[in-house]
Amino acid sequence: MPSRVSSHRGNLGAMDVLRDPHPPEVPPGQDELPSEDGVPMDTPRHRAQMELLIGTLEDAWDERRDFYVGGNMFVYFSELQSRQNASSREWGRGPDFFVVLDTDRHKVRKSWVAWQEDGKLPDVVVELLSERTADVDRGEKKRIYERVWRTAYYVMYDVETQELEGLALVDGRYVPITPDARGDLPIGNLGL
Repeated sequence: MPSRVSSHRGNLGAMDVLRDPHPPEVPPGQDELPSEDGVPMDTPRHRAQMELLIGTLEDAWDERRDFYVGGNMFVYFSELQSRQNASSREWGRGPDFFVVLDTDRHKVRKSWVAWQEDGKLPDVVVELLSERTADVDRGEKKRIYERVWRTAYYVMYDVETQELEGLALVDGRYVPITPDARGDLPIGNLGL
């Protein structure tokens, strides 16, 4: 029940203001949330691969303004959990490369915060595998991208062995993408 806050001492009168003693809490945004974890990419080769992916897509879509491409930055997806602990990274993930379609390309972002982006999450995610990250990328991250984010395409690339594995979301589950005649993986929503 709202409490009364009086602007003067004594009896309540016309100057009284009704205030909710428990106003709704505003979830943290990109300025309040951690934007990096201080953990560098596994190797310079991983970093170069991420930059190549980002640069190539930005160049290919130079005239487009309706997408955002990022890499090695946090994507926050749970507003509810953010209200509980703004310093936690448990409800954010940092894909090595991601693309969000139907958004503003040039908006400056420290992190991708879904509740500040009309609920949008990545349409495509690429993880660059290493010995240290492969189990998480194939397990926990795959589960989140498939069941929580509903990411249409998830690609894993082993920078050392050059093995490429792609998954497409079909009826709520990931299924392997069949390589084309050249061995490329068609990513339908990107047209690439």
